[in-house]
Amino acid sequence: MKDKEILIITNYFPPEKGAASNRLFSLVNGLSKNEYHVKVVCPLPNYPQGKIFDKFKGKLFSKNQESFGTINRLWIWPSNSSNKFLRLLSMLSFSFSLSLFFIFQKIPQKVLIQYSPVFVGFTSVFWSKIFRKKIILNVSDLWPLAGLEMGLLSKGFYYSLLSKMEFYCYRNAQLILGQSKEILTHIDKKGVSSTLFLYRNYPDFNPQKPIEKPIDKELKIVYAGLTGVAQGLHKICSSINLPKHISIHIYGTGSEAEQLKLLKKKNVFYHGEIKREELHERLQEYHLGFVPLTNRIYGSVPSKIFELSRLGIPILYNAGGEGENIVIENQLGWIVPVNDLDKLQSFIDALTLEKMARFPKEQVQNNAVKHFDFSSQLHQLIEKLSTL
Repeated sequence: MKDKEILIITNYFPPEKGAASNRLFSLVNGLSKNEYHVKVVCPLPNYPQGKIFDKFKGKLFSKNQESFGTINRLWIWPSNSSNKFLRLLSMLSFSFSLSLFFIFQKIPQKVLIQYSPVFVGFTSVFWSKIFRKKIILNVSDLWPLAGLEMGLLSKGFYYSLLSKMEFYCYRNAQLILGQSKEILTHIDKKGVSSTLFLYRNYPDFNPQKPIEKPIDKELKIVYAGLTGVAQGLHKICSSINLPKHISIHIYGTGSEAEQLKLLKKKNVFYHGEIKREELHERLQEYHLGFVPLTNRIYGSVPSKIFELSRLGIPILYNAGGEGENIVIENQLGWIVPVNDLDKLQSFIDALTLEKMARFPKEQVQNNAVKHFDFSSQLHQLIEKLSTL
């Protein structure tokens, strides 16, 4: 049935790891289980290293039939450079490949576009409109505003251009999915006529019953995710003095990975990147999950909130914004003001067995399972899609 066909365009997809990749795979898999025939378009795998994965090296295009439908991987000139010009060239290279795909391939009537990056979103919306497709925009970050707040962009011609492209995408979408209430508020203030729908980054996995590890000699804090500038882990780990009974363990990769690897500090351990399934097993060893950002980013809700709590790991939230309300309202853990190293130090100094007992693992998991339901949210989305 043609109304059950959908094209999903994303800049991140497995075998790439990370929150964005996991989120899109869960969506694709969920739609497939509900009788949708899904066609995915993404770049050849390159994130976060900025190099094409060995299996795909030398290819300009890759097409495979998967259980959910078809996946088309397009050529990209990859880069994870901090140089803005090189990053722009990388985005434009995938935009060029996307343009060719729209021109020469058959496109389903419904097109779901992961926004951002801005240039990829703009290209996808532009061609979808040219070919009169129904456009669903999945907005997980408010670019270029997020770039401005992180200090990656400054106001001027380039920022103004990105803002105009952003508004073009919102204005031409029939349905816009926002991962936070702040995102939907931001878009609504633009005066667009699109239907807006809150679609959180809930994970889709069946968690095992959490294991309450006794805190006898050591209280273990864990971070699992991207180790980039926005998370600021190197600065935090360098600045914080850990009591003898507390250790911090870091899993993941990103621009700060090498710095963390070389950081010689007692009670700070960098374990690198491991597979998600193995990570879920390892996380049972830890008592507290750490979710930091260097600056409060409007619209951002770190997906680690939902992942950790579903595993039954209480959260130390240090990222500001809407995520604070989610942690507090659902009784998932503690809040420390974003980018406040003094208060973070005070919290760690006062962290005791008695304090940890306030949020038992089983209680945290029950709250997460109750309030962060991927299946019910997906079915609400499918109802929205059926009206397009």
